[in-house]
Amino acid sequence: MSITLALDIYGTLFDPEAIKTSLQAHMGNKSGNFAQSWRAKQLEYTFRRGLMGTYSDFAKVTHAALEFTCKLYDIEISQDEKNALMDKYQALDTFPDVAPALTQLEQKGAKLHAFSNGVAQDISKLLLHAGLDNTISSIVSSQEVQTFKPDPRFYNHFIDQAQTTPSSTWLVSSNPFDIIGAAACGWQTVWVQRNPSTVFDPWEEAPTVVVSKLTELPQIAALWER
Repeated sequence: MSITLALDIYGTLFDPEAIKTSLQAHMGNKSGNFAQSWRAKQLEYTFRRGLMGTYSDFAKVTHAALEFTCKLYDIEISQDEKNALMDKYQALDTFPDVAPALTQLEQKGAKLHAFSNGVAQDISKLLLHAGLDNTISSIVSSQEVQTFKPDPRFYNHFIDQAQTTPSSTWLVSSNPFDIIGAAACGWQTVWVQRNPSTVFDPWEEAPTVVVSKLTELPQIAALWER
């Protein structure tokens, strides 16, 4: 029986904090902290908009988070420079384990789908930039349902789009809130704990499987037993 893998994009396949390299010219040794703050505020804004029912696409949310973070750090960046940083979000680098892992998973017969808060057009550019466009079967974007993870409507929408069932679908994500959201909808889950110091939320739902690298997935028996 084939399995369906819903692959989170930002933080799981692509590293949003790697943008700190592009930030160094503006803020030097503050670039790492700035990148972390930008990412945290970006996620906070998706949570807020999901709860309020005031959807705005992920690119606009990301830009608003950038504006906030510039004010937080009291850093002046021109609009052209901000646009350049936003463009970088369409050319992020993957983590080193991504390409070999996806190749192995595809060879084992897994159906691979991008499942992201991001805009489909931006995800497509990222996958093309990384040479993964032929590996991914489809892109399922929050834009299609006008809400963000962990809204159950988005997980249910994925099931409909991928023509699968919750019990045969695995979310692969480095984001604990995403894992919890999928588990609450009856999915199987793989938490990619890229940083060993990251703590999973004390919640009713726990990951089905925990890995430190995606290359561990092809050898996880639980994925292939169902």
